[in-house]
Amino acid sequence: MTASPLSRRDLFRFGAAGVATTCAAPWFQSFAARAAGPNTSADAKTKAVILVWLIGGPPQSLTWDIKDHSAIQGAATASGVRISEHFEKLGKVMKDATILRGMRTGDSNHASARYLMHTGFRKGQNGVAHPVFGSIVANQLGNPNADLPNFISVGAAQFNGFGAGHLGPKFSPIRIDDGGLGDLKPTTSLTEFDARAAFVGDLNATFLQERAAESVQAHQVTLERASRLMHTTKTKAFDLTAESAKVRDLYGRTKLADQFLLARRLVESGVKFVELRQGGWDVHKDTVAKTKKLSGELDTPLAGLISDLKQRGMLDSTLVIAMGEFGRNPATGSNHFSRAWSVLLAGGGLKHGRAIGDTGKTGGTVEKDPTGPGDFLATLCQAVGIDHSKDWTISSGRPIAMVAKGSKPITQLF
Repeated sequence: MTASPLSRRDLFRFGAAGVATTCAAPWFQSFAARAAGPNTSADAKTKAVILVWLIGGPPQSLTWDIKDHSAIQGAATASGVRISEHFEKLGKVMKDATILRGMRTGDSNHASARYLMHTGFRKGQNGVAHPVFGSIVANQLGNPNADLPNFISVGAAQFNGFGAGHLGPKFSPIRIDDGGLGDLKPTTSLTEFDARAAFVGDLNATFLQERAAESVQAHQVTLERASRLMHTTKTKAFDLTAESAKVRDLYGRTKLADQFLLARRLVESGVKFVELRQGGWDVHKDTVAKTKKLSGELDTPLAGLISDLKQRGMLDSTLVIAMGEFGRNPATGSNHFSRAWSVLLAGGGLKHGRAIGDTGKTGGTVEKDPTGPGDFLATLCQAVGIDHSKDWTISSGRPIAMVAKGSKPITQLF
């Protein structure tokens, strides 16, 4: 299941064609009842997640796991953990973060490793399409009646060929391509808008009764999401101009910084999972220079996000993850490498200020506290209050594990 790309232009087009509606429309109420997924927690403090995906896989020996032979120098941080000297601002907030240096995942192909690290499973395993962690969070912790989507993906397409999997389209991410939506209004009156949408909804509902087509259900879900965005005032979360100059400076005045700031505003408005991305980490040539540049671009917005969440009392209830699909050969910082690499976690009420896992002097092998894909997903689930030992029941009635059996959370974090 792929993401549902929904730009500002898309939403205006929905309004002009009359293909979205308000909750007041009769067809919408019946559809919403069918689409509502489980919400395991009514607690207002339910945790949210911001996943920063570093596309291509950063070289851990030049970023999070500096060695004596590394071409980039390490620097001590506020927690005492040494990371790249080019993470100057991030170093100041490392008491609220942990570096997992024991990632051992065994897949060095971009596409399949990206699927693996988003879902905890290899593609095709168990004969199903597995949901990404964002879809799991949306399913388990999201509010089906929320005005904003529970899972938002910001930036260039990431979920090509995977997404909500067997959970279905209602838990797929909404993709925001341009980083903001502005004010969303239909091109006609709301009354006419709702009347047109009700007509389209009746047609779709009749078709669903005769043919339970997944594509029709996906269409319905898209309409429902568009409608909520049309009618809610919470789209103000996309208006970054509402932020003070001080806050904008904290994140930095870049396009990437705007994505980080948007992520905080979305979580603050009730979105449970936001994924944003920094491209360029597939550094096969000019590795050191490119890593230095990318680290500098990431440093200010990531440190700003952690600081801002803490200042607002949101850090304990927001898990921040910064990772790619694998690492790089520790000898050169180039080439794909999945036997020993690193991930950064911050916030989420975890015990931070440390590095977990050890790759020894060379960085080529995890010598202590290895973390596999299932262990990693189990850790994330426990961090946000999801029971990782449970099974899904798919449409055929067959039970499917949420997290690979035998996986264990990283105990040092809890």
